[in-house]
Amino acid sequence: MMGRRRFLQGAAWMSGSIATCVSGWVIRPDWANSAAAPIKVGIATDLTGPIAYVGNATANVANMVVKDINNAGGILGRPIELFIIDTASTESVAVANVRRLIQRDKVDVVLGGITSSMRNAIKDVIVTRGKTLYIYPEQYEGKECMPYLFCTGPTPAQQCDQIIPWLIKNGGKRFALPSANYVWPHVLNKYARELIEKNGGEVIFEEYYPLDQVEYGATINTIMSNKVEVVFNTIIAPGVGPFFKQLYQAGFDKRGGRLACVYYDENALNLNAPHEIEGLASCLDYFRAVTAQDPGSARIQAEYDEQFPGKILFAGAATGMYRGLKLWELAVKEAGNLDREHVAAALDHAKISEGPGGPAQIVPGKRHCKMNMYTAVAKNGIFEIVTRSEGLVDPMEC
Repeated sequence: MMGRRRFLQGAAWMSGSIATCVSGWVIRPDWANSAAAPIKVGIATDLTGPIAYVGNATANVANMVVKDINNAGGILGRPIELFIIDTASTESVAVANVRRLIQRDKVDVVLGGITSSMRNAIKDVIVTRGKTLYIYPEQYEGKECMPYLFCTGPTPAQQCDQIIPWLIKNGGKRFALPSANYVWPHVLNKYARELIEKNGGEVIFEEYYPLDQVEYGATINTIMSNKVEVVFNTIIAPGVGPFFKQLYQAGFDKRGGRLACVYYDENALNLNAPHEIEGLASCLDYFRAVTAQDPGSARIQAEYDEQFPGKILFAGAATGMYRGLKLWELAVKEAGNLDREHVAAALDHAKISEGPGGPAQIVPGKRHCKMNMYTAVAKNGIFEIVTRSEGLVDPMEC
């Protein structure tokens, strides 16, 4: 968990920003075209709260990309002004702050929201009532087919189709699905269960817990007594760290058990001591190890590390923010204006040749992104890639 004081002390981009309210900041461009006002981009993310480690990474990436765009002359001859608000892992706070982005700041596009429950809380404020374009940048459970809402993170088909067969081959056929009780785990587990059974596996149990639960003795006893081989986890912070620790203490790894968690990136690895999650498998569109294979990823990673040294890493949860901003930039240039209809029409077929993990493109008519996918395993506190997709993977949505 990152407290407010720690965030304010550690966020490098804050030095160039202006506080606009208790939970909002604006980063002004260092140049302006007197003939045209800046384009306003809104970022809504968890700067504080249990998953602030994700939100701070996405805020850093947004600042980095916008700085690059401004240094290259902006878009349509206009600089970008960046508005960042804290959704604080609390939906009521998020709705109020996002409403200010739309009504007071009059941003031209909003990117953000981390959990699916957060997306569901803010999307009507942005798209329906606010008449504003919304880009959701996180990996999620799919099924989001709302007009003017584009998704630039991985979907269940992109993740599970890659990792489930690998887990059965490299972990076993007896699965447990311990889960946080909200929309993402419920929908993802339905997809995962069907794929597990299709590939000859078996789901021993599927359970759901409050998001703030931190004691899992009964669950771990069920895992151990039923000889579960693969724990396909969708518990999130603050409960995931204690869950993995308690599972390790029970001896799950010593008997050859395999952990899997498809949202785990390099920032999430820091929630536990490395030995507690040794061998954990994840499947995302980017891991730092990709830089050895892809020069574009290496350049992006190096730029981030130079601008934001420290513990908040450029990792899988932030890649959709990079991808979303670059695709939106191309769409605005093609549209030649900021009209929502025109930009959405251009975004519907936008593609980038370089990004974290490789190229990406919006599937026309689907508002979701094709991208490369990588399966990786945690070894001594870092991820090592074990398989990668053969080309861009279709999201299979809408």
